[in-house]
Amino acid sequence: MAHTNDTTPPPAGKTKSPWHYTPSLPVTVSPYFQWPPKLQPIGNWIFGGWFPVSERLIILLLAIISSAFFQPSPETAGNFSIDWVLTIFVRNFVLMSVVAGGLHWYFYIARKQGDDRRYDKRPFAKSSRVFTFGSQVRDNMFWTLASGVTIWTLYEALMLWALANGYAPALTMPAQWYWLVLLIFFIPMWETTHFFLIHRLIHTSKLYQRVHALHHRNTNVGPWSGMSMHPIEHVVYLSTILIHFVVPSTPFLIAFHLMYFTLSAATTHTGYQGIMVKDKLVLPLGTFHHQLHHRYFTCNYGGLEVPWDQWTGSFHDGTNESHQAFLAKRKGKI
Repeated sequence: MAHTNDTTPPPAGKTKSPWHYTPSLPVTVSPYFQWPPKLQPIGNWIFGGWFPVSERLIILLLAIISSAFFQPSPETAGNFSIDWVLTIFVRNFVLMSVVAGGLHWYFYIARKQGDDRRYDKRPFAKSSRVFTFGSQVRDNMFWTLASGVTIWTLYEALMLWALANGYAPALTMPAQWYWLVLLIFFIPMWETTHFFLIHRLIHTSKLYQRVHALHHRNTNVGPWSGMSMHPIEHVVYLSTILIHFVVPSTPFLIAFHLMYFTLSAATTHTGYQGIMVKDKLVLPLGTFHHQLHHRYFTCNYGGLEVPWDQWTGSFHDGTNESHQAFLAKRKGKI
């Protein structure tokens, strides 16, 4: 769920690895919490996460367009109506279909990159009783669109209604534009923290078996896998937006916050490191850090913006040394 600043190709030559492709290792976390602070690495991390082209910047632009043309005015949002809620649902349905569907077409149907920078070459299941309708892709599409988009829309409608009626605090625009900018940059850090906390919760035995196991049907992931979740998990995962009952926001920020959690789930689960142009990585997407979680389940519960996994002993940096330590810990040897 978090970006990677790594654009360095791996060393030439074949190595013994369970992966088709591995990026430069070890996987590194953000430099925000290093002591003493180092301003240049922090600046590079922030800039590299947004510019010149990034999933964050693309989602930000989509949120600007969506809030300008496909979001009700505060006066309209003050009263629930199926008309404006349905408009948001259709917008969200189209956005998810274009982003997840477009990436799936690019990588897996048109095969524009072949297997270049693909982490795991195993094919998606087409006939398996594990998946709804027998197909991994159809299973993922169903849970993403039927449950994910619906709950995303309901949360957005709730927050817009709360803002319009004064139940949630609002930023005064344009006077408080600087707070809006800071909150946009804060959201990835909140995403890592919220995701880590709820992810550990749903990995407990009963919740895992009844809820989270649906998402973990995907040991090998694709763009439609990111938001393929049980409805209860969608409710918990997207509860991130409820922080705006405390932290002031705007309708645009509500749209961006939810799009960041939903659309980036598709982009970070591509199964590829990103989009290549003439042997150059121009748009980093799928994170190897989270790919490790889908393969091994009990590591890397959070993201890279805030090193919760490092602080709690569940970090896997992708190296053989880290993997041996992970295996020993899972077997109860350490």
